[in-house]
Amino acid sequence: MNWHSLIFIIVYILLAPFIGGLLDGMDRKISARMQRRVGPPLLQPFYDVAKLLKKQNIAVATSQTFLLLTYFVLMVVTGAMFFGGSDLLMCFFVMSTSAIFLYFAGVVTSSPYSTIGAQRELIQMMAYEPAVLLTCVGFYLAAGTFNVNEIASHDISYIAYLPGFFLSFVFILTIKMRKSPFDTSTSHHMHQELVKGLTTEMGARNLAIFQITEWYENVFLMGVIGLFIINSNPWSILATVLVILAVYFLEILIDNTSARMKWQKMLQLSWIITLFASGMNLIILMIRK
Repeated sequence: MNWHSLIFIIVYILLAPFIGGLLDGMDRKISARMQRRVGPPLLQPFYDVAKLLKKQNIAVATSQTFLLLTYFVLMVVTGAMFFGGSDLLMCFFVMSTSAIFLYFAGVVTSSPYSTIGAQRELIQMMAYEPAVLLTCVGFYLAAGTFNVNEIASHDISYIAYLPGFFLSFVFILTIKMRKSPFDTSTSHHMHQELVKGLTTEMGARNLAIFQITEWYENVFLMGVIGLFIINSNPWSILATVLVILAVYFLEILIDNTSARMKWQKMLQLSWIITLFASGMNLIILMIRK
């Protein structure tokens, strides 16, 4: 590992929660404006987490804290590996492993609401994992490597070779970020749930851990979007930032203009779009080879 990679890892670990929190604040503010409301302050997510950390931690199951901490650590490791220029396939593997610990944190409480939310989380994993794996395959066929540093240093942005994979990955982002119409495991909108699904039995510090982990995860996911755009040209950094902001705004727009779908429809749509967009792109790449 060179010192450049080490710097990127440290920057990710230190700044990702602040960037993720600001993106969350932008999400709330833009959503409020779309609904003709003033909305909370931009820094409201940080105020919420700080308040949760100050509360007395009363867990329904003592093992839930350990499971959530494992989920948190694995998600941080995922992003650190990615921004450190490591193996993309391994990054996604660790991310999927972290999601399993989130599932365990939901079912360990024996709460029916939390358990149902955790089961829906598994269904969401079934919906987005094919697109995630095919994205890795696409980068490997186009670049000949899974190494993030080598992919990012190419002369041309890989979206030129992988438009279908980009489309399918952007589509499953809505599922991965738990936004409507695919927010089946837990909802960010109060009017959609009597209880909070997966996070029903998470309170105080446990809920804060979950929220901070989501911030780390969102920054990692936006990093993957950026990997499609960035190349050896320094000006591509600006283009990468603009594309990331555009994709994030698109997710907010979809979230605020879509009603929740049943899990069957979510699974059907995600697999159809993944197989069609990524599948066609995969065939073209294989023919070119």
